[in-house]
Amino acid sequence: MQRQSGHNEERLARQLQGGDKAALREFYTLYAGKLTAVCARYVADDEDLKDVVQDTLVSILSHVSQFRYKGEGSLKAWTTRIAVNQSLKFLKERKLHELAPLSQNIADETEEEEATLSDIPPEELHRLIRELPTGYRTVLNLFVFEGWSHQQIADHLGIKKDTSASQFSKAKNLLSKKIKDYQQSKRRTR
Repeated sequence: MQRQSGHNEERLARQLQGGDKAALREFYTLYAGKLTAVCARYVADDEDLKDVVQDTLVSILSHVSQFRYKGEGSLKAWTTRIAVNQSLKFLKERKLHELAPLSQNIADETEEEEATLSDIPPEELHRLIRELPTGYRTVLNLFVFEGWSHQQIADHLGIKKDTSASQFSKAKNLLSKKIKDYQQSKRRTR
């Protein structure tokens, strides 16, 4: 997404609130990719993703009158929050937020065994995250990218705080294994 100053963000929000068609095109150009990326962290199926992104855009435009500019980045933060909420709503409606069983055999790894991200392209990391079971992926995204506490995740998903922490640990370990497998396959093809 292009970097824009707070002044431009505030102007864009005001124009959207006024129903300006040119502002709608500008908003789509600036934010559609970012919002798609946010939703894609939660929704793995590409067809479902299109629906969730469309619902997100409709929700943003339907509620833009409620947006209050609070400084640079506030429009981006507000739209991201709507994208996350629309993604979670979709998962709940489809009952896709159910957590992976804790009995799933994913070895707990020590910190020094965790994979490093220095040589993995961001798009590959994104793909690997999308391959995680839905419950793992949801907790990982909420904790890492949205900065939610395990208590907030538990409250929102209707689970226990310890379950959120456990799902995060399992997600992290499975993702670490996937990263290592990816790195090993890259070394073999050199």
